[in-house]
Amino acid sequence: MIPIRDENRSQTQPHVTRILLIVNIVAFFVVLLPEFAGGNWFWVLLGFAQSPWLEKAISSYGMTPYYVLHGERLFTFLTSMFLHADLWHLGGNMLFLYIFGDNVEDAFGHFRYLAFYLISGFAASIAFIGAQLLSSDPIALLIPAIGASGAIAGVLGAYIVLYPKARISTLVLIGWLMIVPLPAILFLGLWFVFQLLYGLLTFAIAQTGIAYWAHIGGFVVGILFGLVWRGRRRIRSI
Repeated sequence: MIPIRDENRSQTQPHVTRILLIVNIVAFFVVLLPEFAGGNWFWVLLGFAQSPWLEKAISSYGMTPYYVLHGERLFTFLTSMFLHADLWHLGGNMLFLYIFGDNVEDAFGHFRYLAFYLISGFAASIAFIGAQLLSSDPIALLIPAIGASGAIAGVLGAYIVLYPKARISTLVLIGWLMIVPLPAILFLGLWFVFQLLYGLLTFAIAQTGIAYWAHIGGFVVGILFGLVWRGRRRIRSI
């Protein structure tokens, strides 16, 4: 299932969401800028070829549990949120942020939304570290995590609480491709169930290349923030 758009118009301009989109996109292309001088850049963008520049950036700015647990490279909690492995990784994350971010920003307000986004990303990294600690893979703690998906998972968690009935136009394959409007509670609920199932089956990025437990951690934090904010809004409306 691929979300196309939501039918939930925000009342304010999503300035922070737009800035986050721009920063993520610019960071991705800045890291790969040296590749454009060579002839391999197209395959690097699509993730079919390795880039020494990207590998160096991930090694230096990705969140590696081993170093964090030793009190080193704590800045990578932040920098890792703006690194992506390839165009597919970036595009998928930015699609979800674009569709769901504006309404959550509308509900929280610009500055609270930015703080919430960053907190969700930090929580996702902590969940990832916990999963790596429990992994049976001996090198699990040396595997860096990158990407905005943990923070965006927080946005999805808040969205499902604040706008459970909002319709999400979704591209689905039912014999053929078709666009189906699904309520957010169903679309995002299924998304979370899949993350949880894959997380339980694989339990670590070492086996899959995807940090499912980071997604789970971010989503749960988003739900908690959404519940708190929804309660505050109800109190104010009385």
